[in-house]
Amino acid sequence: MICYHGMPITPETAAVEAVRARHAFVSFSCPQQIATAIEFAASFAFDNGAFNAWKKGKPIKDWRPFYEWVGKYRRVPSLDWTVIPDVIDGNEADNDALLREWPFSKWEGAPVWHLHESLDRLAKLAADWPRVCLGSSAEYKTVGSPLWEKRMDAAMAVVCDAEGRPGVKLHGLRMLSVKVFPRFPFASADSTNVGRNVGIDARWKGPYPPAGKEARARVIRERIEAFNAPAAYDLSLG
Repeated sequence: MICYHGMPITPETAAVEAVRARHAFVSFSCPQQIATAIEFAASFAFDNGAFNAWKKGKPIKDWRPFYEWVGKYRRVPSLDWTVIPDVIDGNEADNDALLREWPFSKWEGAPVWHLHESLDRLAKLAADWPRVCLGSSAEYKTVGSPLWEKRMDAAMAVVCDAEGRPGVKLHGLRMLSVKVFPRFPFASADSTNVGRNVGIDARWKGPYPPAGKEARARVIRERIEAFNAPAAYDLSLG
């Protein structure tokens, strides 16, 4: 499974250590470290920034600047794919309209299935696209909660065959937690774990604290990447 580490990460030296020969996740809402991702990461993916904009109460209405931004970098060899624009609190028709608007190939983008949407929509996305992102939303917004896990079980029953193997590459948005991704057959997942924790001094107490934020970044990265996603889903869990 590919572990995408969300950027930005400060300081810059810690960002380099986090993604050097690894994988970066760069958001349209915080694109300032795109050069770092291109120079040091083995590969990177683009997030559309819809979640951050929605949290700020300023949802994106005009996606043309985003498409121009993607177009600027889409020929960079290490760019894997991009999260297609989505409406966080919209309905299925709103999100399907954005899929029709996507100006690039299906291999360059991945639609988002929000957990509160119908399983029928998930089945259709899995049949039509090579990669589908799973996004926690509405009553399922808390990743790892009992309700969230039950909904994920239902989703796996839709996208996996009788042996638990997914018929599409799955990406877990904000699901790069060692308590989460080792259970699901993800092709990839992302989180801002490194960026959020590298600068919190209170979390690094003890007799042998890492020497600097660069070392902290390596510790967090290695702890996450010590685990892997399974090749198949255990359908008995559903």
